[in-house]
Amino acid sequence: MIKADSQAFLRDLHELRKIGAFRTGVHRPTYSPQDMESRRWLMRKMEEVGLEASIDGIGNVFGRHRGEGPHLLAGSHIESQNEAGWLDGALGVVGALAMARAGLPVDVCAFADEEGHFEGGFLGSRSIIGELSEEEIDRSRNRTDGTPLREALKAAGLEGLPRTRIDPARYKGFFEMHIEQGTQLEQAGLQIGVVTGIVAIWQWRLVIEGQQDHAGGTTMAERRDAGLTAVRLLAAIDAEFPRFCGERSTWTTGRITLEPGAPSIIPGRAEVLFQFRDVSMDKLREMEAGLRRLVQESNRRERCRTELVAVAQATPALCDPATMRALRGAAEALAPGNWQDMPSGAGHDAQYIAKVMPASMLFVPSIGGISHHWAENTSDEDLAMGVSVLVEGARRYLAGSN
Repeated sequence: MIKADSQAFLRDLHELRKIGAFRTGVHRPTYSPQDMESRRWLMRKMEEVGLEASIDGIGNVFGRHRGEGPHLLAGSHIESQNEAGWLDGALGVVGALAMARAGLPVDVCAFADEEGHFEGGFLGSRSIIGELSEEEIDRSRNRTDGTPLREALKAAGLEGLPRTRIDPARYKGFFEMHIEQGTQLEQAGLQIGVVTGIVAIWQWRLVIEGQQDHAGGTTMAERRDAGLTAVRLLAAIDAEFPRFCGERSTWTTGRITLEPGAPSIIPGRAEVLFQFRDVSMDKLREMEAGLRRLVQESNRRERCRTELVAVAQATPALCDPATMRALRGAAEALAPGNWQDMPSGAGHDAQYIAKVMPASMLFVPSIGGISHHWAENTSDEDLAMGVSVLVEGARRYLAGSN
């Protein structure tokens, strides 16, 4: 059994959280000065554990193992959501460093912009497998302030650098450790989750056209209020989706925009960003069919017409059976009876790497289920157990044992 150096692992994690520190979390938006400082920190750490470190033109930090294979690929991301947690993403990168420190033949990668600060999202993991075109980079803008991606790359010192493309033939598989970002492990009193699959996120835009008019002079009988139509449709979705969704299906209204957005003007237009998630393509299709029926019914009843526009429809990523067996064996050896299989309700870089090689994920508990917030946390004990299972699971997978 190759043992992880859990103390060095924890020291690295706590050292990294000082970069861009915000309250008890971090603020490291993609390509910000804090993000770039963390990438330089990571390159130094990679060299310390014997890897050949580089950064590419999209911001991926890559540590290449100098020895013979068969090799593994491992990692996650180190940028954060705004004013968010210190473990989301960073845990997987520092865990991958711990794999290299333990002597495993692993390449370590911190993928750029998993958090989606720029349009398109998952820029790093999509780029490294060849799914990010130069044209998309030209089009992409920062979702918060509209900064073109090309300008952000130039300001970060990445302009003109080549983009890394991995050769899947080099790798036997990919490993990513992450916090759960939910309460399932904590509620069950468990330390480890072996991920069985990563949800697909299907995004939609609901565009409702009404009639902008005066809030006092227009009677209620005359109104075509796009805002009210949006509210009623969303209420109908929330009431009907439980009839055909899966056990772990989720749906979210992320943004409602009313135009012109003034207190004394009846909204003439509403735009809603809506998404649902599941690991089953059958359930995703069933939820889409239900959404289309509800929009059709709204158009029959309401004075305002709703147009349903598909924004993105990803494919769920099922984790590789052999990697799962290795992680299960490691979990049972190190935390007997203190682990479970579970799906991931969030998107991760692993779902893109899974397109080109066997991939797996390992979860540790999130205290209170909090994530994407500076209060996000996990106990050092659970973090140490997670990295121990990760290293042992990767060893077992390379050895071909469970």
